[in-house]
Amino acid sequence: MRKDTPQPIALTLLKFKDTLAKRKKYIKNEYQAYGLQLAGELNDWEHRPLYIRLAKSQPRLVLETARLFVSDQTQGTVKSRAKLFMWKLKQLRNVDK
Repeated sequence: MRKDTPQPIALTLLKFKDTLAKRKKYIKNEYQAYGLQLAGELNDWEHRPLYIRLAKSQPRLVLETARLFVSDQTQGTVKSRAKLFMWKLKQLRNVDK
């Protein structure tokens, strides 16, 4: 059972707003924003430089196809959304070759 009291939603939103404002100043290019968005959707924040690099070097159509494939899967069936994304990305790159 929880012993601490819940925080007001306004305080939580204020912290989120401050964090977002701090992060925004470091984003200078569109591909950086897309890479961070991708890392957030895949719940893989530790590897955000990887997603930024992929957003810079890979065609956006391939990344979007892999992202949509992952988002179509149900939450309970996928252990790691990041692994599934990388698998689908590898598959799509092999098709292009």
